[in-house]
Amino acid sequence: MIKITLPDGSVREYEKGTNAYQIALSISEGLARNVLAAEVDGEIWDSSRPIEKDASVKLLTWNDDNGKSTFWHSSAHLLAEALEILYPRTKFGIGPAIETGFYYDVDFGDREFSSDDFKKIEDKMLELAKTKEVFERKAVSKSDALSYFTDKGDEYKLDLIKDLEDGKITFYTQGSFTDLCRGPHIPHTGFIKAVKLTNVAGAYWRGDESRKQLTRIYGVTYPKQSELTEYLQRIEEAKKRDHRKLGKELELFTFSERVGLGLPLWLPKGTALRERLVNFLQKAQQKAGYDQVITPHIGHKNLYITSGHYDKYGADSFQPIRTPQEGEEFFLKPMNCPHHCEIYKSKPRSYKDLPVRLAEFGTVYRYEQSGELHGLTRVRGFTQDDAHLFCRPDQVKEEFKKVIDLVLYVFKALGFDDYIAQVSLRDPENKTKYIGSDENWALAEAAIVEAAAEKGLPTVVETGEAAFYGPKLDFMVKDALGRKWQLGTIQVDYNLPERFELEYTGSDNQKHRPVMIHRAPFGSLERFVAVLIEHCGGNFPLWLTPEQFTILPISEKFEEYGKKVLDSLNNSDIRGLIDLRDEKIGRKIRDAEMKKIPYMLIIGEKEMQDGMVSVRKHGEGDKGSMTIEEFNEFLLNEIKIK
Repeated sequence: MIKITLPDGSVREYEKGTNAYQIALSISEGLARNVLAAEVDGEIWDSSRPIEKDASVKLLTWNDDNGKSTFWHSSAHLLAEALEILYPRTKFGIGPAIETGFYYDVDFGDREFSSDDFKKIEDKMLELAKTKEVFERKAVSKSDALSYFTDKGDEYKLDLIKDLEDGKITFYTQGSFTDLCRGPHIPHTGFIKAVKLTNVAGAYWRGDESRKQLTRIYGVTYPKQSELTEYLQRIEEAKKRDHRKLGKELELFTFSERVGLGLPLWLPKGTALRERLVNFLQKAQQKAGYDQVITPHIGHKNLYITSGHYDKYGADSFQPIRTPQEGEEFFLKPMNCPHHCEIYKSKPRSYKDLPVRLAEFGTVYRYEQSGELHGLTRVRGFTQDDAHLFCRPDQVKEEFKKVIDLVLYVFKALGFDDYIAQVSLRDPENKTKYIGSDENWALAEAAIVEAAAEKGLPTVVETGEAAFYGPKLDFMVKDALGRKWQLGTIQVDYNLPERFELEYTGSDNQKHRPVMIHRAPFGSLERFVAVLIEHCGGNFPLWLTPEQFTILPISEKFEEYGKKVLDSLNNSDIRGLIDLRDEKIGRKIRDAEMKKIPYMLIIGEKEMQDGMVSVRKHGEGDKGSMTIEEFNEFLLNEIKIK
């Protein structure tokens, strides 16, 4: 017998060789019908795979992220099977699950392929799914694997196999299709009830631009047609909220190939919005004891060699700037932290001076591949709301908790209410990816875990997701469409103080190393604005929106009164404009709605005589009449950050 520990802590005994499906069946038939895979001692397994020893087991269904991932990975295999039937001699690259479905990279040879082919592929996938083809796992030797794909003539699989270790290679077969795959997979294809291929693109084999470009087919599947329908509706809503589309319509930002790919140009309205975000955080930071600093956009190469950034990112950064001085090289700043280390080091520090909190809205530059650039979410030049706290070891946890409070304050003010904190730790099996001693890593990881627990944050732990210099707490936020974004990060760093030989004089009159905390509630202003646009669909919080009201005179004879209203409201630091176009009032209202201006003040004969304004709210309609003073007070109350 073996002992199986379930997530609720209960322990059950089963015969050796029992699988996850049988465990589920022993609990309830309903659970067994829905089990897609299982997490066995932290590793995802097929539900049919025998368990030979005591283990912790979590049964995975569609409601689990790893269950969805297994479902979509199996769907990629189903897509490949359909393609092989419909397009004989197709060769296959890789077909992983991704966050919103799956894709498969394929080589059609000389055959033309487009989205026009999607319908017949979807029909074939559903036809195959209905036969409930079982996913069968088989261990194969390296020589047999090479022989199989040599006979099949699939050079991409051969390229993958050459890097694999003999004795750890498995095939999966469903129906007529066999693939090189680690698994796991769902029990059979019958779980797949709804299919939609969503996009087709090009992808270089193994991401190498010198190798052949394959056809990447994206898709998504669901266990119910109704769920697919809901997903497609969300996609349509996401298109309406696309920050690139709204950014253009709302005149926030633009790009120019002459300026350079991935280098955003902020237009006046976008600049005003961005500056309000900066001012908002600067005020909060000032209250929290931060000092504002400014550092150059470039730094000497030796600065980044000292910090370790050159070794980690030098090859992927903008290349060195050479000066007239022979051998002298500078880099566009990829990080602000080395500069802040030098500011800390600019004068002697005592234990009484700590913590030192240095904040900067610093612009940094990283050379992202052109194919990875995407609006404001992936750019080559961006501004981080960076701060670095230098503190004593006994201050780390308390300072970390204060930073958590600041991040949550930002989220609340901007309407991000659905989030989870991800504790990102070092991979203990691959320590070569990181710098610093085991002792310092243990201290840093413990401080983060304890601080998150004491603040009562909902957390998940991800091993292997730490920065190369230290563990971190990443805030994973869900937007209005349920999509996850990483916004806000806090990192504990014992390593840069060592590299830069930072010191403070302790109460014992001896020299000690400070601990460094990196934090950025926004992350990057560009990416944060993009996520904010899509989260609120361009309907920003009133305190942030570029234009809080517009005055709409019914005809030109009310324009002078409209200008007086505008002056009165602008004197109260309320932002607005007046629409003096020779257009009918209906057109002016429609245009204001399209521009997502929160309030429209309509002015006609009655309003002018009574000293009033007729108020409409974007998306809601008529709010009645108010005096200028009443509207002024109403709006100022609405603008307050709750």
